[in-house]
Amino acid sequence: MSSAELSLGAVVPRLERPGPLRDRVHEALLDLILTHRLAPGRHLVESELAEWLGVSRQPVREALQRLSVEGWIELRPAQGAFVHEPTEDEVDQFLAVRALLETEAARLAARNTDPDDIEALRDLVAEGRRAAIPGDIARTIALDAAFHAKVMEMAGNPVLADLTAQVVRRVHWYCVPVAGPCGNASWHVHGRLALAITSHDEQKAGRLMREHTERPQYVYRQAS
Repeated sequence: MSSAELSLGAVVPRLERPGPLRDRVHEALLDLILTHRLAPGRHLVESELAEWLGVSRQPVREALQRLSVEGWIELRPAQGAFVHEPTEDEVDQFLAVRALLETEAARLAARNTDPDDIEALRDLVAEGRRAAIPGDIARTIALDAAFHAKVMEMAGNPVLADLTAQVVRRVHWYCVPVAGPCGNASWHVHGRLALAITSHDEQKAGRLMREHTERPQYVYRQAS
């Protein structure tokens, strides 16, 4: 049975009171969308969501409005709310922007890196390689995210980090159905990236990151 066919009771967790329900309902629904438990195109019915979350319809309505503004759902006149279905052009644009942002981050990281950063980056690569060998998918994915986050931190540009975080969240959502786990080949690239960054080679670090972050565009096109 696909996620689109699952009943709401199978995917939506009830919220525990008390708390800022508007924000908590928003976070719960966004998490369900990001993990594809509420798949693209899924019709979202206020009353059903409210029942399964254990809240009234008002915070659900407010959360849906906010998710609509953020681009995660579509509010269609006389039809209701639906999880957004991305177009190929949209995916290409986000992937291209992500590549640009992370390429600049790698270049800045190579310029700004210090001894503590070097050690932390090398440790992440070592952990990633160890986790990839037994096929620990959850851990390799987490370590991959940690590696990219560390490079962004080393770049030392909070504005760049904030923009990238927004774009990467969307990119991960696009790629959940088609992307495989981060395996040995990917950690080989991470190792080369770490070496370029810790060697203060801005040009090479930027080039390697660009090539690394452009690959999902090819994978997405092949799988879609």
